[in-house]
Amino acid sequence: MSAMNTELFDALAAVAKEKGISAEVLVEKIQTALVIAIKKDYPYSEDITFNIDITKGKFDVCINKEIVETEDDIEDDANQIDLAAANKISKKYRVGDTCAIKLNTRHFGRIAAQTAKQVIKQGIKEVERDQLLEQWGSLQNEAMNVKVQKVEPDTGNAFVEINGTEVVLFKSDQIPGEVIRGGDVVKVYISGVSANDRRPTLRISRTHNNLVKKLFETEVPEVNEGIVEIRAVSREAGIRSKVAVWSNDENVDAIGACIGQGRTRISAICDEIGGEKIDMLLYNEDPREFIKQALKPAEVVHVEIPVNEDGEIEEKSCTVTVPDNQLSLAIGNKGQNAKLAARLTGYKIDIRPESGFYNGE
Repeated sequence: MSAMNTELFDALAAVAKEKGISAEVLVEKIQTALVIAIKKDYPYSEDITFNIDITKGKFDVCINKEIVETEDDIEDDANQIDLAAANKISKKYRVGDTCAIKLNTRHFGRIAAQTAKQVIKQGIKEVERDQLLEQWGSLQNEAMNVKVQKVEPDTGNAFVEINGTEVVLFKSDQIPGEVIRGGDVVKVYISGVSANDRRPTLRISRTHNNLVKKLFETEVPEVNEGIVEIRAVSREAGIRSKVAVWSNDENVDAIGACIGQGRTRISAICDEIGGEKIDMLLYNEDPREFIKQALKPAEVVHVEIPVNEDGEIEEKSCTVTVPDNQLSLAIGNKGQNAKLAARLTGYKIDIRPESGFYNGE
């Protein structure tokens, strides 16, 4: 156990220094790890205690047992001990006391030691994540301008700076087709803290739906003030977005406010996301009307949503009828318009021509 002891505490001391994690937090994680390790060898023990001194690299592990009069009185070997055996540990023990039996930690097997290491490693990752949340919690679900420090030629991943910390903008989170270079300033959406990587980090994106929403909050005062609401966004990053808006003031045109005079507001938003096109439409509480709006610029003749005997919608699917000459427009290039409409409304949409015939064009 001495080798395991030295190895663990040396590693933990290095981690504490490198990551700025307090000794108290590390002790907590060690205890969690040791419980799992000990349970492998003592699966029925119910009371296990620790006395850990991380500064000295020492710890005692004890299994506590209830003291009974004689061996014949023992009903649970894992959690009871007779008085004679307890007095070999300390003469002060009496019947009814709890006897602390120190474990010879050399008996822990390699598997137990490995288990402890893995749990501690995971625990440290969780601590790091909590630290990131505390440090950057106010930035979550926000959009901000960041400066690109460098771009890896092989992966295309860009490294940006946020509050003095280097954060990766992965290629998969960049708008398809855009070229990012070192020195560029780009707008990103901070979606949260990722715990899936070897080391937790901020997750930032230029493809997230909420980036479009945040850009409207920045560019459109009526949205920022809550007069106009962005009710839903669906997006094919770099190509097209559909944005459903609603006005809380009957005197304010929600779509007009978002577009702006001379299209100045929406043009600024489109420029920020690489020229991506944005379709503005009105949100409607009636799903049939909302689906009609979502399929614009195509005209819709009828939307049929199946309901049960009580008139309630059971499955979010519908059949949409459009004029024959609007079919291709409703579906869109490579099905894009229909897909965006489905994501926006949450309905599976089956589009059919009014004549009932479809020639595949």
